[in-house]
Amino acid sequence: MTDPRTPGPNRPLTARLEHRLGQWARARLPGGLAEFIMFGLKMGWASLFGGLMLGAIIVSKSVWQADWPIARYDALLGFALVTQALFLIFRLETVEEAKVILLFHLTGTVMEWFKVSAGSWAYPEPALFKLFDVPLFSGFMYASVGSFIARVIRLFEMRFAPYPPFGLTLLLALSIYANFFTHHFIWDLRFLLIAGTVAVYGRTVISYRAGRRHRMNLVLAGALSSLFLWLAENIGTLTGTWVYAGTHTSAFASLSKMGSWYLLLYVAFITVTVVVRPRSDEPAAEGEKDRDTDDK
Repeated sequence: MTDPRTPGPNRPLTARLEHRLGQWARARLPGGLAEFIMFGLKMGWASLFGGLMLGAIIVSKSVWQADWPIARYDALLGFALVTQALFLIFRLETVEEAKVILLFHLTGTVMEWFKVSAGSWAYPEPALFKLFDVPLFSGFMYASVGSFIARVIRLFEMRFAPYPPFGLTLLLALSIYANFFTHHFIWDLRFLLIAGTVAVYGRTVISYRAGRRHRMNLVLAGALSSLFLWLAENIGTLTGTWVYAGTHTSAFASLSKMGSWYLLLYVAFITVTVVVRPRSDEPAAEGEKDRDTDDK
């Protein structure tokens, strides 16, 4: 009997290649090792947009010359636009995911304008496409986070249970987003908001497929993801692409930024759920989890 999850001839080429890669790994590697490798490959595939952007930042910093006719920030904007177009052309992202990415791109750019004007950080290099001292490529760094979340949910066929009321999650996201602005004028509520994420999502478990079904608490997944985002952010700081207030060029981002990324991840995740509501249904039977085959 044909596995209903096997990508058909009308599915994108990338989906069929992912499935064949999964078949190859399971046929040649022990079960646990195959699942571990598939998990890593899927995570890398989900973060492809962000990885390409970070790669472009590193390469451009190492080769760019001040007398070149195009500013580095403008070249990064062009690279981001072409990459986004190719993702849609080759169906690496769906139209729904692109809507999410655009929405998070816009909210991230607005926050960049405010934070730069407030002196939280700066972009020291010149650029033609720079608005309110913020190069327009920077919005794609936020978009890469939205892209990762949308793609990882789809690639791992994630389910969330129990999922809190949507209105409550939306209120949490709006409160977190507002605090990024208001803490410049009144109290910083980030620790209260971190406690709020635990209160709202503390019972939520992510069920994901990497060979077999596995489970992880959503709050733990958010904490681990914020660590990797903090490490990725330091690629930008160490290359001097952006500079935090009170630090010199190429300074390492402080550990306190990890808390900011943790909260921003919830804004990104809940933004994704505005367009693509999370699924909470589970496999019909426990035995089915062990018989699952991987699409990658």
